[in-house]
Amino acid sequence: MAGAASSLTPRTSRLCPPMTSPLPIGKLPHQLLADILSRAPVDDPRVILGPGIGLDCAVIDNGDRLTVYKSDPITFATDQIGYYLVQVNANDIATTGARPLWLLVTLLLPEKKTTARLADEIIAQIHQTCHALDVAVIGGHTEITMGLDRPIAIGTMIGEVARDRLITPRGANAGDRVLLTKGVPIETTALLAREFAERSQAELTPRRDRRGAQLFV
Repeated sequence: MAGAASSLTPRTSRLCPPMTSPLPIGKLPHQLLADILSRAPVDDPRVILGPGIGLDCAVIDNGDRLTVYKSDPITFATDQIGYYLVQVNANDIATTGARPLWLLVTLLLPEKKTTARLADEIIAQIHQTCHALDVAVIGGHTEITMGLDRPIAIGTMIGEVARDRLITPRGANAGDRVLLTKGVPIETTALLAREFAERSQAELTPRRDRRGAQLFV
């Protein structure tokens, strides 16, 4: 994203709700987010790819190689939350052609529900998944947080890619063909099968339910 601040603000956009109206759960409205991002201070010439709609990763010019950054939370899943955290962030890094290398983790744990076992299990999941992907955990933050009823994990994954191997959404054009190599939506299906096991088992055959839960494995 580059250029001057947008002249279309959330207060005047027909596509944005009034500034004082509560927003629904989920991502911010498209036009509201676009306006907010248009005012982000991105003045460093080394920023090849900064914030923008549909841009999941940031790219910084570090000379011979480019550094790719991705930050994503896991707010819905509780089963295997550490595994999901690593895989989701690593996947977005990989879509740029980069190799995920380093991970920073922020782990917010629920008050009155957190035990030493819970903290150890989540962190062990993160470590095991990083080990399998050759990703180093280089830091982060962990705390028990007031007001939470479930764990929330936020990861910042960092990777590297050769300058001539970078892939970004900006290379897509209207009329391009999309090659789909796997089914959709794999991640959502796996999460729903795991998080709402009783409901999915009631609606699906045992074989289909198992296949759905295993899609993220």
